[in-house]
Amino acid sequence: MTAKELAKYFDHTLLKAYATTEDFRAFCADCAKYDFAMAAINSAPVSLVKGLLSNTTVHVGAAIGFPLGQTTIAVKKFETLDALQNGADEIDYVINITKVKDGDLDYIRREMEAVVSVCREYGALSKVIFENCYLTDREKRNLCAVAREVEPDFIKTSTGFGTGGATLEDVELMIQNVGPRVRVKAAGGVRTLETALRLIEMGVGRIGSTASVSICEEYRQKTGG
Repeated sequence: MTAKELAKYFDHTLLKAYATTEDFRAFCADCAKYDFAMAAINSAPVSLVKGLLSNTTVHVGAAIGFPLGQTTIAVKKFETLDALQNGADEIDYVINITKVKDGDLDYIRREMEAVVSVCREYGALSKVIFENCYLTDREKRNLCAVAREVEPDFIKTSTGFGTGGATLEDVELMIQNVGPRVRVKAAGGVRTLETALRLIEMGVGRIGSTASVSICEEYRQKTGG
């Protein structure tokens, strides 16, 4: 794998509430320099970031219902539509964890269908954030079962704002239970090259990280490429 190929696994992330316009300019410069797969941001700065990355192949991704997932289906659907109309190429939305805990998988299915259908209409990738640190293994498997039916493009381990992030055990569980038609994104606490390479070896399709630059630089230095 070349350094350029490694970079295309990364959704480089800037989700801080206090990020300034200058922060976004520097962030987008890094995204363009390394040619990451996606710039992961909140929905408000989508148009700004889309403009800054307009001459690149880097996708713009909006976080929806972030980070708690505690908005209604209608609100998540509207936020998704707004982000797409402002130029987002990908959507990462947080499930309603309360409904998972209540065992209301019908609600989770309707929520997933609502967001995924809008993404499909706009030709955008959809990613469903589980926030595994709050879930039992049974609940994670139940969510995988819903995702097998709805078929978003990705299911994702974490927001990075919860009490825990991506673990190898969770990634393995998700890959084994979601089937071959839905990919897995690992996010939250992925800060080292060793972890990133292990996740790729396991079969993840994307990695969300704020440490994308340092990880790719370390790989470039080690491989000379």
